[in-house]
Parts: sequence; C-alpha cells; structure tokens
Amino acid sequence: MKTKVISKKAPEPVGPYPHARRVGGFIFVSGMGPRRPGTREIPGVAQNALGQVISYDIEMQTHSTIANIRAVLQECGADLADVVDVAVYLTHMKDDFAAFNRIYGEYFAQSGPTRTTVEVKSLPTPIAVELKVIAYRPEA
Repeated sequence: MKTKVISKKAPEPVGPYPHARRVGGFIFVSGMGPRRPGTREIPGVAQNALGQVISYDIEMQTHSTIANIRAVLQECGADLADVVDVAVYLTHMKDDFAAFNRIYGEYFAQSGPTRTTVEVKSLPTPIAVELKVIAYRPEA
C-alpha cells in the first residue's frame, strides 16, 4: 500500500508533491529544507531588498531542516532513529561541510544511516542545505 503524507508541522512543499510517501515499512521523505512551517521564513538567512542572499547560517539551517524532517517522520509514526539513508545537498561544500557534518552527527551518529553529500549550484528557494531521507518503520 502506498500512502501520501502531508504534515501541518512541516513547511509547505514548494511543488506539487507530498512531504513523504509511505510504502509498507519504508518512508520516502521528499527533499526538505529549513523553512519554518506556516511561513516563508528561512532561519539564518539575510536577504537584501532584491531578495538576494547576503548571509546565511548553515548551523541554523541544518538544525531547522532536521526538525522539519523529524516532523514529517513523526506524522508517519517514525523518528530520526528510523532513518536508513540520507542524501545531502549543500550549496557551499567547502565553506559549510565541517559545520554541517558536526551538527548532522548530533542527530545521526548513533543510528548511523548511510549518506551521500553533494554540492549543488542552487536549490529551489534561497537555502544552503536540503536533505532527502529514507526511513524504515514497520507499519503497526
């Protein structure tokens, strides 16, 4: 059985897709960034009058992104400990990898999901990090 998941505790998707899709015990979470739920606010981002990013805080964005993923997983009866694979997209690998990796470890070092980290030129909104996760939690 395939189930679409939308969480009111996560930011609205920026396209025509659900926050996640559950297929049996697997939960496939769509790419998630740091936007605050119910707003367009991006934690740790300063923009000029033209909407261009003038500064950002990768640590704040990483914490917020993981909080959003946790909200979607909890909607499915799962949590971060159930994550088995993570895809990480950073817009500034050289500048941000060490700080990102440290914070990521606070959440995932114990459970140890597999991970791929790539640098991308940009993301759909003015964010510096996006995560896509797969979790496994057998249905009750």
